[in-house]
Amino acid sequence: MAGVWKARGLLLATAALTLPLWLGSCTPGQYPSAGSSLPAGATAVEPTEEPGTPPLPAPRPQAPPPPITASAAAGAEPAPQPPAPSGRATAPEAGGGVTAPGSTSGAPTSPPAAPKPSPTPEVSAPPPADPSGSPSARQPATRAVTAYYVLLEDGGAGGVRFGCNDSLASVRRTVAGIAEPLPAAMAALLDGSAKPAPGMYNALSASTLTFLSGTFDGTTVTVYLAGTLRPGGVCDVPRIEAQLTQTAVASVGAIRAEVYINGVGLTQALSLK
Repeated sequence: MAGVWKARGLLLATAALTLPLWLGSCTPGQYPSAGSSLPAGATAVEPTEEPGTPPLPAPRPQAPPPPITASAAAGAEPAPQPPAPSGRATAPEAGGGVTAPGSTSGAPTSPPAAPKPSPTPEVSAPPPADPSGSPSARQPATRAVTAYYVLLEDGGAGGVRFGCNDSLASVRRTVAGIAEPLPAAMAALLDGSAKPAPGMYNALSASTLTFLSGTFDGTTVTVYLAGTLRPGGVCDVPRIEAQLTQTAVASVGAIRAEVYINGVGLTQALSLK
């Protein structure tokens, strides 16, 4: 009996010594890896699974993180920007103002005032167009001309003596609607309704002549008339000739004048009367 009790005590002592070692070997990560050496005198203890305990899953590789999308990046904080060079205004951030050179950092300036639209100019109606395109259509042109008349039996006292002891005198007249000097002067002389100055005689008052055209070559002025020539007597022949030629010469500053009536020279036209 004593030997039995002695062997039982040795078993209990051995179990008391080996139980802590067995419990310590059950802790994860405490097992020696394959190929590793054990210290001298140590005994490797293989872990045993308890009945009913599920096996631990083997570790799996983790999936890479998903890429960052634009919508996710919108809520992220903006990356810090490098500081702007000194002496220049920094770029404005969202909700912030522009930092002027020399001003305190972080103090936003007031935003510029919105430009006000300029008032729309009032459109004025253009002046009515001139159908002819010339100033004479808006206002008749007037020209002052010199016409010659006769002082009967004056003997040269009031002008140049000629013919039947008469005098040839000039009168300034104004003609409207004719700009050229030669047509204006001939129109003033041939106008039978216009009376000359008091005491003067117009030898062409009984004639009905119309100015057709005229030319001037720098020396001689040529006048073309049409109509009926009616002298009042023998003395009216030199009077008509003097009035026509001197009025034509004075209008353009010519030296001599040639007058044609119905294509016939003035001297020949007067001799037929």
